[in-house]
Amino acid sequence: MRTTLTLEPDVEARLRQRLENHRELGMKELVNRLLRLGLDQDEAAVPAPKRFRVRTFAAGRCFFPNLDDTEEALAFAEGEDHR
Repeated sequence: MRTTLTLEPDVEARLRQRLENHRELGMKELVNRLLRLGLDQDEAAVPAPKRFRVRTFAAGRCFFPNLDDTEEALAFAEGEDHR
């Protein structure tokens, strides 16, 4: 993948300093190597999410004949004078 990356001045300075120490690497190789190290370290530091489990239960039958019609459900629950 080819992309453009904007570096902060301090990051650029640190990369250039490392390039001086690793003359056999180009900027691309150094950035990829450091990104891999950082991503590996980040993945190791973040614990796996805990499994979430919802317990189910039988709630029985619905007391309302039809919940699609709000007017009908209110009339059934509160009587015809629900307004």
